[in-house]
Amino acid sequence: MDMKKLTRMFVLILAIWGINYSAQAQKKEELGFRVKASKQAVIGAKKVNFTIKVVTKEGKLVTKLDKPLSFTIAQKDTMLTFKEGVFVYTAKIDKSQDITFTYNDTHVSTTHRVKFFPTWLSILPALLAIAFALIFREVIVSIFTGIFLGAWILSGFGIGNLIPAVLTVLDTYLLKALNNGSHISIILFTMAIGGIVAIVSQNGGMAGVVQILSRLANSARNTQLVTWLLGLAIFFDDYANTLIVGNTMRPITDRFRISREKLAYIVDSTSAPVAAVAFVTTWIGAELSQIQDAVTGINKTAPKGWLINEGAYSIFLQSLEFSFYPILAVLFMLILLYSRRDFGPMYKAEMRARQTGEVNKGEAPAGEADTSEFEPVKKDYLKWYNALIPIMVVILGTIVGLVYTGMDAAAQKLHTSDVWMNLARLNDGVEPSFIRKVGMVLGMADSYVTLLWASLLGLITAILLTVSQRIMSLQKTMDAMVMGFKTVLPPVLILLFAWALAKVNADLGTGDYLSNFLLDVKMSAYWLPVITFILAAIVAFSTGSSWGTMAILYPLILPAVWTAAQSGKIPPAEAMTIFYHVTSVVLAGSVFGDHCSPISDTTILSSLASGCNHIEHVRTQLPYALTVASVSILASSVFFVVGLPWYIVYPVCIGMLIAVVKLVGKPVPEPEGMA
Repeated sequence: MDMKKLTRMFVLILAIWGINYSAQAQKKEELGFRVKASKQAVIGAKKVNFTIKVVTKEGKLVTKLDKPLSFTIAQKDTMLTFKEGVFVYTAKIDKSQDITFTYNDTHVSTTHRVKFFPTWLSILPALLAIAFALIFREVIVSIFTGIFLGAWILSGFGIGNLIPAVLTVLDTYLLKALNNGSHISIILFTMAIGGIVAIVSQNGGMAGVVQILSRLANSARNTQLVTWLLGLAIFFDDYANTLIVGNTMRPITDRFRISREKLAYIVDSTSAPVAAVAFVTTWIGAELSQIQDAVTGINKTAPKGWLINEGAYSIFLQSLEFSFYPILAVLFMLILLYSRRDFGPMYKAEMRARQTGEVNKGEAPAGEADTSEFEPVKKDYLKWYNALIPIMVVILGTIVGLVYTGMDAAAQKLHTSDVWMNLARLNDGVEPSFIRKVGMVLGMADSYVTLLWASLLGLITAILLTVSQRIMSLQKTMDAMVMGFKTVLPPVLILLFAWALAKVNADLGTGDYLSNFLLDVKMSAYWLPVITFILAAIVAFSTGSSWGTMAILYPLILPAVWTAAQSGKIPPAEAMTIFYHVTSVVLAGSVFGDHCSPISDTTILSSLASGCNHIEHVRTQLPYALTVASVSILASSVFFVVGLPWYIVYPVCIGMLIAVVKLVGKPVPEPEGMA
């Protein structure tokens, strides 16, 4: 090969290399990038994730790179790992600062401002929700305001962020609350129970149950005992309980000269307390959802050995032994009725009714309670089994479903079909007791699916019973079902906004702030149940809503108590007992505050359904509620700290309540001529 050919070949190779180099350089020049921060504002020393997407000049995402790209981030050269079309950079933020990203090959820069706020701001949304509830006496508006404030803080404050923060309440937090399978399950379950209640009321089943029990009302005491028993029987919904029992028993209690104040007290104290602790009610969905969301959040940050491996249903069942106020409130009423004694303003009201026949003091409440959805369509066809069968289907369906889904989950976890014999493998090799085995199975059950199955079967059963007996046409039965759906709309809306507020609190790190606060004041986890009970009572009294109180406190208190237990070096098993206790007292304190509050929906409904002057109902009920609450606080503090088991605590508490009735209460005689 001569020299000319070699020269030409060399020139050709050089030209090709030059063209390729030029193309690569041009390609580099055409590449750009987009940076997106996970947060615009942080509370306390937090981390912010920045997502960096490499794009072409036309804006097309680049998913493959020939070599790593070099960035200058916050004045530091950084090589980032490119994965699935994006770079991820994590920055620790401990002050407000500008972070500049420069793509070194192009020198194109972009700057992001991250604002830093002190940790105490994280508690403001919850506090604002409580404050607005005090001012406006309306729960949904109050919670919405709390969500808005949280969204505004996370957007970095600023006047220009006001409207975006309002929109974020809807397009981010409420949407995320709905875009959750568990939350949708709870909404559907609650609606199904509302539909069942309306159908079995209009088909006469509920009135049939009342009719049978009312036959036992042959004296003043027995009439009150029947009213109490009816309150226990209609356990699945507090509104239905209040309206049905109050309106049904009012003519009978009037005949035996029982004061309307006493009727309202019996109605009010067997509605929310019973619905709160029964395991198949319109309340259970909200309770399980709040508990499960709190546990999920705890497990995301809990160290090894401190994970909560129990499901929401199992935690709820375990917490029932600490539900002192709801259980003692029901038992205290039984003590009063059986002993035929009363004290305080209630004694005066009862003696007035017995001696003068004046069953109501002052003006009756304005208006009448709307009971149209609970009126039977055929007054002469009242069959008790039309109510009992659908309710039993729901109860049995829930039990079977919990066992089935729990056993199935345990079998997958243990990789065996003989679950019952191998549960020791999940209990550190120790053979658990039968009760513990049941608890472990229920803890692994899918409660959301179970409740959906059971409520759907109960609803179908109620429809078939109604239509097959020609009590109502299919169309009217469906209308009744839809009416039932409407009755549960207010609590469902509260629940929806509560989920959104819980998400805001999680983004703000409110639970961490409360946990650290408890550590700073050196609050022992053993005393948190009492403090939580009092706090829940104050919030419920101020808002008039048990559901709203649970919505505000569960996401805050449960993570705080778990962190306090860890920091106090309490063994995990003992910490779990405290966790059960706090879970129960949020609910118990909510019910107590609800009982004392004149703006409570169930208190107002009890007055309406019983035809009682509302202020007189609140005034006469308050001493009884305070008596039970005092004993409950004693049980949650002294008895719990000492370590007495529940089967000793309850008899002691009942004995104290009996002593109070004997010492303070005065006998109330039967009406003359009816003894």
